[in-house]
Amino acid sequence: MNLPEDSFLSHLVELRDRLIRALFAIGIVFICLFPWAKELYALLAQPLLATLPQGGQMIATDVIGVFLVPMKVALMVAFLIALPYVLYQVWAFVAPGLYAHEKRLALPLVAASVLLFFLGMAFAYFLVFPTVFGFMATVAPEGVAWMTDIEKYLSFVLTTFIAFGVTFEVPVVVVVLVQAGVVELAKLKEWRPYVIVGAFVVGAVFTPPDVISQLMMAIPLCLLFELGLLLARFVSKGSLRRTAPLAPTADWAPMSAAEMDKAIEELGHRPDGDDKPARSPDPSP
Repeated sequence: MNLPEDSFLSHLVELRDRLIRALFAIGIVFICLFPWAKELYALLAQPLLATLPQGGQMIATDVIGVFLVPMKVALMVAFLIALPYVLYQVWAFVAPGLYAHEKRLALPLVAASVLLFFLGMAFAYFLVFPTVFGFMATVAPEGVAWMTDIEKYLSFVLTTFIAFGVTFEVPVVVVVLVQAGVVELAKLKEWRPYVIVGAFVVGAVFTPPDVISQLMMAIPLCLLFELGLLLARFVSKGSLRRTAPLAPTADWAPMSAAEMDKAIEELGHRPDGDDKPARSPDPSP
């Protein structure tokens, strides 16, 4: 007999094993990337280095910052490379407790979440960073050497990556809310004006204080919300088609009284095919 305590402990052991596997995978990738840690940081800093004035460069105010910062970048890249395997471990732990329809919905949502997060990071790296850094270079006062510490730059980059990565998750959030029955699709459409205002508020909070970067976050957020509404409507229609009852065929008709009597008479016959009705039990004692 399996006690609840035994089942709980077995789940904890399985969770520990899968966490160890995920960390082990990240560690292996990190070790492979360790020799190229400086190159990875140079690639990450390229948007800023390309906009610095002639002779400008980045600085390190911490004694060991020139070593730790590239290591952090290599660890971040290792986590992104090992993310599919990490998500597989999470899925293997959670999947046995899900219903079949939940599994059908969860896998596409997880894949879409990862893809959209990477798209948000790419959007920030290739579009937002050059625009923001170019704007900062133009507004720098005359005679001011515009240089930044590598630790602060890494913190800014990570914050921006997370902000835009989470922003690009809006379609997934909308689909999950609608499918889970938390909010109706019609109610989300009514909230559209508030979402637009909230998008500009989020852009003002999580981006540098310039109009361009705020617009570059607010406008995609609004468009992604509309995409989420479209996907939620499509998924909802698919769910209704799967759960709709089967309609009767066009040539179906109820049995007549004579057909019903004949069917009852056939059910009362012996299974050996004899035409005589089955003998009823003798009521006499």
